[in-house]
Amino acid sequence: MNAIKLFFKEIESTVIKIEEIHRPKKEHKLPNVLSKEEVKKLLKQTKNLKHKAMLSLIYSCGLRRSELLALKPEHIDSKRCVLLIRNAKGRKDRITPLPQMMIEMLRTYYLQYRPKLYLFEGQIKGESYSERSLNLVFNNALLRGNIKRPATLHSLRHSYATHLLEAGTDLRYIQELLGHNSSRTTEIYTHVSTKNISAIISPIEGMDL
Repeated sequence: MNAIKLFFKEIESTVIKIEEIHRPKKEHKLPNVLSKEEVKKLLKQTKNLKHKAMLSLIYSCGLRRSELLALKPEHIDSKRCVLLIRNAKGRKDRITPLPQMMIEMLRTYYLQYRPKLYLFEGQIKGESYSERSLNLVFNNALLRGNIKRPATLHSLRHSYATHLLEAGTDLRYIQELLGHNSSRTTEIYTHVSTKNISAIISPIEGMDL
């Protein structure tokens, strides 16, 4: 659209009404969500403590991949049981509840690995764990858990939001926890939640077939 505007303005010296040009419709795909049983299986099959802590933290706090890899030990407030996410998408800080079981896991992890700068580091101390390696950790966990559903690392964040919604958490709180600017972005999880859909009784129920 910008190329068309530029062409007519600079080459043809004509101003066009851009609103009269029909834009192609965007695809509206629903996010891939794992069930709680699948998430549990995935995490239990991950034996490496660092790998398990990374995947568990993404799911338990609804983190983006970039947010996890930017974490530093000082972002964990164990007394208040919250995780501070600095300079997230949109250059905003936010906090999210940190479950007690995650605090215990992270303490064990810290004592074993002693990260220098970032909470999760690669083979070189002081350098953040790589995105490629993190994706590989997730894909290997899917294989070990024998989970056939198409999923990506971001599916853990989608699953976190959907499971909160199904547990009765207000959509406005989920929006804050995920760091969404618009509630419309968060509302997509109402389309994948099975809380109300599963309560609908099909008309075939009760038929003697």
